[in-house]
Amino acid sequence: MMILKTLLITSLLSWVECKESQGMTPEEMTVIRNKIIEMFDHAYGSYMKYAYPADELMPLSCRGRVRGLEPNRGDIDDSLGKFSLTLIDTLDTLVVLNKLDEFEDAVRKTVRDVRLDNDVVVSVFETNIRVLGGLLGAHVMADLLRQRGDRMQWYQDELLHMAKELGHRLLPAFNTTSGLPYPKVNLRYGILNPLSRTGTESDTCTACAGTMILEFAALSRMSGETVFEEHARKAMDVLWENRQKGSDLVGTVINIHNGEWVRRDSGVGAGIDSYYEYLMKAYILLGDNVFLERFNVHYSAIMKYISQPPLLLNVHMHNPTVSVRSWMDSLLAFFPGLQVLRGDLKPAIETHEMLYQVTKQHKFLPEAFTTEFRVHWGQHLLRPEFAESTYYLYKATGDPYYLRVGQSIVEKLNAYTRVPCGFAAVQDVRTGAHEDRMDSFFLAEMFKYLYLLFSEKSQLPIDIDDFIFTTEAHLLPLSLSTTQPPCHGNITGRVFDSSLTQTVPVFQEEDLFTHSCPSTETLFPNNPSFAKTIRDSYKYLTGVGRAFRPLPIREIELPLHDNGMEPVEFLKSMGISLTPLTEVTVGNAGSLKDHKGVYRVKLVAEVSHTPEEEVVAPHVVQLISPPFLGRTVLTAGPSKFGMDLSKQEHGLKGSIVKASPYTACGPIDNAVEIKGNIALAVRGDCMFAVKARRLQEAGAIGLIIIDHHEGSNSEETPLFQMVGDGDSTEDITLALVFLFSREGAMLTAALEEHHNVDVLLLPKEKQMGHDKIGKHIGLNVKLRLAEKGEQGEGASRGPTLEFVLEKEVEAELEGEQSLRQQQLCTKATESYRTESCSGDSSQTTNSDP
Repeated sequence: MMILKTLLITSLLSWVECKESQGMTPEEMTVIRNKIIEMFDHAYGSYMKYAYPADELMPLSCRGRVRGLEPNRGDIDDSLGKFSLTLIDTLDTLVVLNKLDEFEDAVRKTVRDVRLDNDVVVSVFETNIRVLGGLLGAHVMADLLRQRGDRMQWYQDELLHMAKELGHRLLPAFNTTSGLPYPKVNLRYGILNPLSRTGTESDTCTACAGTMILEFAALSRMSGETVFEEHARKAMDVLWENRQKGSDLVGTVINIHNGEWVRRDSGVGAGIDSYYEYLMKAYILLGDNVFLERFNVHYSAIMKYISQPPLLLNVHMHNPTVSVRSWMDSLLAFFPGLQVLRGDLKPAIETHEMLYQVTKQHKFLPEAFTTEFRVHWGQHLLRPEFAESTYYLYKATGDPYYLRVGQSIVEKLNAYTRVPCGFAAVQDVRTGAHEDRMDSFFLAEMFKYLYLLFSEKSQLPIDIDDFIFTTEAHLLPLSLSTTQPPCHGNITGRVFDSSLTQTVPVFQEEDLFTHSCPSTETLFPNNPSFAKTIRDSYKYLTGVGRAFRPLPIREIELPLHDNGMEPVEFLKSMGISLTPLTEVTVGNAGSLKDHKGVYRVKLVAEVSHTPEEEVVAPHVVQLISPPFLGRTVLTAGPSKFGMDLSKQEHGLKGSIVKASPYTACGPIDNAVEIKGNIALAVRGDCMFAVKARRLQEAGAIGLIIIDHHEGSNSEETPLFQMVGDGDSTEDITLALVFLFSREGAMLTAALEEHHNVDVLLLPKEKQMGHDKIGKHIGLNVKLRLAEKGEQGEGASRGPTLEFVLEKEVEAELEGEQSLRQQQLCTKATESYRTESCSGDSSQTTNSDP
């Protein structure tokens, strides 16, 4: 049976591998391409039906997300500007998918309905790549169709005028001493106006400041106003000048006023990713060698310090030989595609294959995963970066393997994220639970890359090779470098070194790909299967799909006494499992020696497997002031830094006060009220450690951070431990716990109703009202009622525990049992009704019955 099972699994795996490696017929590609179009129609149609003119679709609620009308999600909402974000972000996707009638209708709606002067504070970065990029890409497409003469004859550059207006509304963000932009701007009032409600920020991420050059340069060259490109170039110059000169790496967060690094961890994922992307693509789009030279310097440093094939690990920019964390985020999935643009295909294939194996294990790329490929953050937001790299690798290698990878993406999206009103993000890949969001980049990028992956050039309405993709996959024409004048007064080909107060050339060791695009003839001479040989080294990286091979029996002799099995139990407690060889060996019983006092065993497991996920000790927030009196207990996640509540005998007690601002990422306005109390803050906008330091400086003794993801709760979402920001957190001494959204809503509702709420923060095992009981010892007892003196058949001949009930006592007990059962039912009903006034009782207490 075991042999048959092994053969079956091996055959199945061989079939899967064969399927992945074999080619794909044009008919198969047509079927998949049509499926992609049907899925796009479902997503875009749902947005237009249920959400437009709102910024985004809420696919579970079947309505639009309007900022201010839905619960605040922190910095996520800074993408929303009441400017029909999803419509604008999708415009040029309609052209790529050959939906030209829908494109013309969408352009008319954009021109007629969208306003860009709303009194809304938005992210400069997100508004640039999604809205400005979307307007520019759509203008290029509309102008192209107009020139062909059969469509868009009414179009008079309205989208370009809107793009120029938006560019001017973003420009106030660059009014800093360094030239690095503020992270946020008010579309109507800018930065300095008292009504702007922004301008107090001091930091921005590297990608936020370094991902402006494509859109701003394109806007300058299309409009003739050089101011946009000048500001974007200045920001790029500042980032370059402030790189760590020893390692040539940049940090993640930088001070916009003095250029000092706030977070010094360096990688290619979140916070930095598109800065590197825009250096390379700015060279391709604008033809300016300075960007290529800078990119190559950075790329050499990345491959020297960050790349540990197939992993890409964050390091400290000043000490790059040391990794600062043991997990990777999903945004780095774009990097293999960028390596393809540079021509460095081997590491691109390696990292992409690693990512593919992770998707096989978890269905999708988790928002973050460990170096052991376990889930770190379980969200999947329908991000397109993995599909993007798959597209680039297929175009570079022509290997049909990547068509199969793309097919798996299509099938999983349709199977696990499709809902009646669109496609929903996955709240946790471990549970498959959905989240009520469908970000605009899903339509802007995912469907574009998937459709192009399965399309021949002749099947597209445009020549895709005439364009470059922005980081949001908007299309900008390569002709900008030759047909439009460059920005005046910019020093190209040289880099300003402030320490020398002069321009100096950049010298760097060059390789095969420093100034060239990838060539399969150069990379894989006479060996088209070379890419497969690279992939095969990482095929079973995560352990998923490995053929089952029974381990050879290793015999050991242990002198265990026949009547004393304590040594076996002791070994089990150490994680060693022993099984008599007769139980695991088939057809070999005759060869076993039968020695008294000696067990012949097979070592089944040397060490017990480490649990899949890190064990997180649950904490609680227990409401102890009237009218709660300890009955309301909310399950919370612990923190890896700050006060260790497990070492506090009675936990931490205090009154809760809501921080202002609620994100606690800026100066605390209500420090007087916070002092000596436990602060409430919402997740988002900055790291957990930043919030903790801000509130600790304000005098808080504890901090409860509430999740900003709607609907998250401790029953459906696995607990996790909050981690620091990569730097030392020894200075943080206050206690921290994390509440999911549903539990947080209960706590804030209690505060709003009663105004003065005292809580205890402590490990769940220590919560007030729980007896301190050690480990339970179980004993199975079989009871049987019998007449006095009666001995049942099969009764044990050994020591017996006998219970005797007198006849009158038995009758009494029957009556009492009936009455007590009735009372318990009544009390349970009353208790349920009382608790349900403030929510489901199981959710309110989150405690064991």
